[in-house]
Amino acid sequence: MRILIVEDDTTIAEYIAKGLRESGFTVDHAADGNDGLNFALNTEYDAAIIDLMLPGRDGLSIIAEMRSRTIETPVLILSARQSVDDKVSGLQAGGDDYLTKPFSFAELQARLQALIRRSSRTPSESKLQVGNLVLDRFTREVTREGTPIILHAREYGLLEYMMNNAGRVITKTMILEHIWDYSFNPQTNVVEVLMHRLRSKVDKPFADNLISTIRGVGYVLTDQKN
Repeated sequence: MRILIVEDDTTIAEYIAKGLRESGFTVDHAADGNDGLNFALNTEYDAAIIDLMLPGRDGLSIIAEMRSRTIETPVLILSARQSVDDKVSGLQAGGDDYLTKPFSFAELQARLQALIRRSSRTPSESKLQVGNLVLDRFTREVTREGTPIILHAREYGLLEYMMNNAGRVITKTMILEHIWDYSFNPQTNVVEVLMHRLRSKVDKPFADNLISTIRGVGYVLTDQKN
């Protein structure tokens, strides 16, 4: 899942981003309102965390502009403003929840996941399935043939990304951008190491392999029986 953070306080933004990435989310960060709106209008997100007091453009105007363009990304407003009027203004502008600073990361993550859950149009959208491999995006449980598979955060993020793109070839560069959010030296082997760990859990214990290497191109996850 991809999350947008619009927050000008670098310490707070890095704290949130680090926690979300460790939990398997992909995160984009904008430090001012104009960049935040640009991200929100041009990239599809599962949710956005938006501060109210921002340079360039305030958070309320970002949310209002998103809603005027029928962008329904769930928004968690993050603000030091604690009055009832401020909370009402934020929700009336199109925010979906309001969290005041200071806050605990555990509460922020719980509220974020609740927003994503509520925004899902149908129960089936919470689950991804390829053959006998099933991933539940909300409980973060992964099973194959009914057998639970325990994955670390980046293994889970890679599998979710591949299942979202089942049948499509995923290149090394695409994986670096989506799982690490930035590019490494092209000679790095972090993708190969992560893919090896994932395959050892998703494919090795079972009769059929779902993940294939397309030599010189990348990887593809598909139900080979179809």
